[in-house]
Amino acid sequence: MSDKPLSANEGIKTRSNYLRGQIVDDLADLSTGAVTEDSNQLLKFHGTYMQDDRDLRPDRRKHKLDKAYSFMLRIRLAGGVASTQQWLETDRLADDYANGTIKLTTRQAFQLHGIIKTNLKRTIAEINHAAMDTIAACGDVNRNVMCNPNPHLSSVHEEVQRDAQAISDHLTPQTGAYHEIWLDGEKVESSEEEVEPIYGKTYLPRKFKITIAVPPSNDVDLYANDLSFIAIVEDGKLVGYNVAVGGGLGMTHGNEATYPRLADVIGYCSVDQVVDVAEKVVMVQRDFGDRTDRKHARLKYTIQDRGVDWFKAELHRYLGYDLDEVKPFEFTDNGDRFGWTTDERGVHHYTLFVQGGRVIDTPGYPMRTGLREIAKVHQGDIRLTANQNLIIASVTDERRPEIEALLEKFGMSRSHERSAMRLASIACVALPTCSLALAEAERYLPDVLTLLEEELEKFGLRHDAITIRMTGCPNGCGRPFISEIGFVGRGPDRYNLYLGGGHAGQRLNKLYRQDLPAAKIIETLSPILERYAKEREDGEKFGDFVIRAGYVIATEQGADFHANIKPEALETA
Repeated sequence: MSDKPLSANEGIKTRSNYLRGQIVDDLADLSTGAVTEDSNQLLKFHGTYMQDDRDLRPDRRKHKLDKAYSFMLRIRLAGGVASTQQWLETDRLADDYANGTIKLTTRQAFQLHGIIKTNLKRTIAEINHAAMDTIAACGDVNRNVMCNPNPHLSSVHEEVQRDAQAISDHLTPQTGAYHEIWLDGEKVESSEEEVEPIYGKTYLPRKFKITIAVPPSNDVDLYANDLSFIAIVEDGKLVGYNVAVGGGLGMTHGNEATYPRLADVIGYCSVDQVVDVAEKVVMVQRDFGDRTDRKHARLKYTIQDRGVDWFKAELHRYLGYDLDEVKPFEFTDNGDRFGWTTDERGVHHYTLFVQGGRVIDTPGYPMRTGLREIAKVHQGDIRLTANQNLIIASVTDERRPEIEALLEKFGMSRSHERSAMRLASIACVALPTCSLALAEAERYLPDVLTLLEEELEKFGLRHDAITIRMTGCPNGCGRPFISEIGFVGRGPDRYNLYLGGGHAGQRLNKLYRQDLPAAKIIETLSPILERYAKEREDGEKFGDFVIRAGYVIATEQGADFHANIKPEALETA
């Protein structure tokens, strides 16, 4: 037991009466568009973050006005699967209550931005009426369970999607607070204290993330998650899952005690055991995770501090049985398959590129309108990818001409003809709404890509899917630390540049330039891309090349992340 005091959030959870706190009173307070800090922390468990428009801060401060507060809502979708009706409802809510856009997240969820406090309850209620929810989309609990979304793997996709949903359902908090606050559920008066059978009164020390991956595609970036299940398929049948634990990417600039870490593959379980294993991994972290320092509270630190062997032994004790030996598997990439694909049943699927995951109508490209019209006639479903893109899934021969015509009409039929680097890009929201952002990401990465594409054309690299990701801060929401090229915001127009991540998400990258001005990004990357084009070996990926060429030293695990940095990387550009 640590002698250090518990973090402030532990007290907030303890006093909250299972996530109720004073949320109801704060929502009723019309004197401000904000909520108290305690309620702000608790609201995350209900799927919402309080934000303000940082572009407006200077002017509002000048006029002695409060910040322009609003709320972001995150809608859970296990495996990223939504019905067309759910898409249409989300699209309607974006206009009725939000800022007219839909954000597709890197965890296969919807985000709505710009919801004012007086509309928050109504929006959540209408989300639930559409058979979706926001509970546990944020907060110190298991969040949206990710799953390989591309149904071209149809022989097992239905099964792994079902397992993702089962894990999600089982790990959903049982508190009645969500229904009481947002859905006018009846309060149950009882002399017995409410019980959270898995989480307990104080839930987890920090957030918890779970994925299911189907080799050879690692599009969910399993190594970046607390817990992952790797589907093992034999003779076309799902036989079980390898279990990986201890991944996570968040860190803090200047704090070497924080670092990204790759998950360790520790064993194998049967399909029937997958929910039980998920529960027990969560329970081990509940009982042994660090509740004194939130920067040290993720499962990756529990395992790094105590060791993988300790964790396996403890997990086996909680399970009452041992995991089996790891079965062979191989990943080859972590990207999406764009355009039309057809599975072995003859069913068609169209993957649409969505820049930065932002579904919006722009001059000359009414994408959101087009998707709305497709959803009105599409008889399959819509699936969100972990790379912020979208799949119009399960299109029959009869319906394909109609869908193709709508894709053409609204300018979406050629989205996959962009450069391969652009198609392999991810950007977090960052400014103006994220309170943690130090620099731009979603609004800036498209401009960087446009300039880089000129270099790619010169060097003959237009069709090379080099993974590139940009985030406004080091918390890792866009998974920059496992991309082949990663930009992490340091301050206005300044980034740390990381190189050398594994193309299939299997290796961390390494710091190459610190505090790089945005204006120097192209001149810094251009000679490296040129050398790659001229000197790469047959089939060699960019991340592998920059290590072989000596630009960075490979990093295999989190504890090594800050070590052996090449001297020039320590210099301010």
